[in-house]
Formats: sequence, C-alpha cells, structure tokens
Amino acid sequence: MSPAPTDLVELGRITAAYGIKGWVKVQPHSAQAEVLRSAKEWWLARPAPPLLSDKAGGNTAAPAPIAYPVVQARAQGATIVAQLQGVADRNQAEAMRGCVVMAARSAFPAAAEGEYYWVDLIGCDLYTTDQVAGPQLLGPVVEVLDNGAHAILRVQRKAADVGGVLQPILDAKGRALELLVPFVQAHIQSVDLAARRIDSDWPADY
Repeated sequence: MSPAPTDLVELGRITAAYGIKGWVKVQPHSAQAEVLRSAKEWWLARPAPPLLSDKAGGNTAAPAPIAYPVVQARAQGATIVAQLQGVADRNQAEAMRGCVVMAARSAFPAAAEGEYYWVDLIGCDLYTTDQVAGPQLLGPVVEVLDNGAHAILRVQRKAADVGGVLQPILDAKGRALELLVPFVQAHIQSVDLAARRIDSDWPADY
C-alpha cells in the first residue's frame, strides 16, 4: 500500500450510501466542491476518537488514510455523489459513513485567474493600509468560512511585542481578539500566495 501524501487536504465527509450500487454521498466542507468532483483519487480515513489506547495503556495512532480511485463523481444538490473503485454494493458504501474525504493539494486543478482555494488562504497574514502609518499587520487567517454569498476570513489579531515577536491581542477578559473580513473585491486589494500575504482596506478596530 502506498503511503499517504504529505499534502492531504480534508474536503468533506461521507454522510450516507447513495443508491444500491455502492455509490457514496459526501457533504463538502466548503463551496469549492469542484475539487471533489475533479480529483482522480480520494483518501478516506476514520475520524480519530478523542483517545485511542492499546492494551499496554499507551496511545495508538489513528488508522492511516486509504486511497480509492474515483470512477465517477457528480454534484447532487449541495452534496457530491461518487462511485469509488472497489466499492460495489450499498453495504460497503454504508460502512464508509463518517469517513473523512481528503485529496492531495498537488492534485487540485489550477485555480482560475483571480480565484483562490480556501486552503491556500489559511496561514496568510492579513494587512490593512493605514494612510499615515502605511501597511499594518492585522494577523494570520486561521479559517475561511462560507456565508452563502462569499467567503469570510477569520483572522486572529496579533501585534509585535517589545522584542518584535508577534503575540495574540487579548481583550479585557483575556480572550483572543478576532476579525471576520469579507473576502470580496471591495475590501481585498491583493493576494500574494508566494509571500503568504493578503492586503486589504479592512479597519484594524472594526
């Protein structure tokens, strides 16, 4: 069995069997379900329980992902239904319920000009432009959400301490501050994935 790629990205979860011929139904994690439809191979894994222990009392690793070539896949409303090689009947498909569906990032089709995969935006630093002070770091993108109309960047606010090390900004109750920034042309000025940087006009004190 080939080892799993190191760049696997979780794209959805199998929620049910579909039909009687072994098809599965997948609920995508984001609106970018075209990756699930276009990937030639899915990697499936069971979600890891909170704690796995062996007989000696030590921890054991979660089962490794298993590759399944995709025979065909198509959209079915808000879900994706697919036929996987080696899954021939409904019972086999039902046994996969709950499995996480992943694909290698290197296998994603090229994004269209001006479009971005959400997984690539996570970890980028978001900056805002101050007319006096110039570009100001707001913090890293920690998650991309979907509100139905467009993507939203969830940004953890950070600032440099006296030693120049970035630290989370906390509110009066000690909670980490966050920003929700619409990922729309009206507020996003540029995206440089190579530099892991996004420039915007979003106010730091919003």
